[in-house]
Amino acid sequence: MRIKFLSILILSSFFAACSSNQPEELKDHKPNIIFIMADDMGYGDLGSYGQTVIQTPHLDQMAKEGLRFTNCYAGSTVCAPSRSVLMTGKHTGHTTVRGNFGKYGVVGLAGGKGRVPLEADDVTVAEVLKDAGYVTGITGKWGLGEPNTTGHPNDQGFDEWFGYLNQRRAHSYYPTFIWKDKMKVEFPDNADGNQGTYTHDLFTEFALDFVTRHQDEPFFLYMPYTIPHSRYEIPDTAPYTNQPWTDDEKVQAAMITRLDRDIGSLFKQLKDLDIDENTLVFFCSDNGAAERWEGRFGASGALKGRKRDMYEGGIRTPMIVRWPGKVAASKTNDTAWYFADVLPTLADLAGANAPTDVDGVSVLPTILGKDQNLSDRTLYWEFFESGFQQAVRQGDWKAIRLKLGEPLELYDLSKDEAENNNVAAQHPEVVAELEAILATARTPSENWPVPELD
Repeated sequence: MRIKFLSILILSSFFAACSSNQPEELKDHKPNIIFIMADDMGYGDLGSYGQTVIQTPHLDQMAKEGLRFTNCYAGSTVCAPSRSVLMTGKHTGHTTVRGNFGKYGVVGLAGGKGRVPLEADDVTVAEVLKDAGYVTGITGKWGLGEPNTTGHPNDQGFDEWFGYLNQRRAHSYYPTFIWKDKMKVEFPDNADGNQGTYTHDLFTEFALDFVTRHQDEPFFLYMPYTIPHSRYEIPDTAPYTNQPWTDDEKVQAAMITRLDRDIGSLFKQLKDLDIDENTLVFFCSDNGAAERWEGRFGASGALKGRKRDMYEGGIRTPMIVRWPGKVAASKTNDTAWYFADVLPTLADLAGANAPTDVDGVSVLPTILGKDQNLSDRTLYWEFFESGFQQAVRQGDWKAIRLKLGEPLELYDLSKDEAENNNVAAQHPEVVAELEAILATARTPSENWPVPELD
């Protein structure tokens, strides 16, 4: 068992009493929390966000019964760092895992070097909630620690874990094994390229079982599903089999509809167990769409870019929050917030304090329909796969640097959501202010060093 010296000090001092930020009506009451995250699903892939081709009736109903955010952002434009931001409450200038591959790290299960795990003294949202009395579970794709590293989910606050440790292995929906806690679960029927066991369905089964077993105690269930990330594999392409589309288009649409079906099963179970009104459910994606699917689905909607872009299509995510009787139904909210806010928000919900070094803030008042002014706050991202890139949003201003040493692009998102009109030349004072923020927004990382200026 690992010992977290710093974490013990933090947990003992911060979590001994309820947070003063917890709403009065939630004192002595701990709701269940389910956080569902799709993989590579675009901002425009749901009916409630403008999709007209792919069928998502259950998620559209979730939006009717809950709160739909239109300016929510992922932690990064790719997988691992986005999940690290979500777990630690620190943006990509501070969180441990800032990219899919670091300079050092370990060799992953899929053979790639540079897999950087969460560190022993990282405090995750699961640890915060576990210390507050929650039983914690995760199923799907982790991506923040290989076997026998400090980043394993069972060593980062999760009581139960079932899924893929390595995100590249998660590209296959028919693997030869996945993990249950620290033991391999083998699938002989998937050997030699066979397609016997489809792992996505197993994650749904785990989630339903977890909810049933823990219905009488407060639980946190994190469901980072693997669909609709490629590869384009699925047992069948219904209800799109007879559409005059490419095979990949059929699978893409069928994956999203299958995801929607399974979320419908989860909501049905919450109602059958009579815990629906005591369960807060979030739904989002980990980053923008991997493909825009122009002319077919329009996965990024009206937004510019896609996964691996710092434009809105790469980092903005659908976010639906549902809690019957507590979160207003059929409402839309344009507050800008992002994954770094999840940890402090759930800490408030559970009556615990978040660590003091997080970058996020609690948006629980906004979720509950109370007054909260977040209009001038600063959101920050950085990205390393194509050199060093940065982005910052402050109020309605969004600045992007696509290459170190190049001038900032500046967009007024209140007038130009699609980021078509770079107005940096017209607003030098705004550019200077955002340049100053970018210069101080990060701390150095040996795994993600910033290249020197030419």
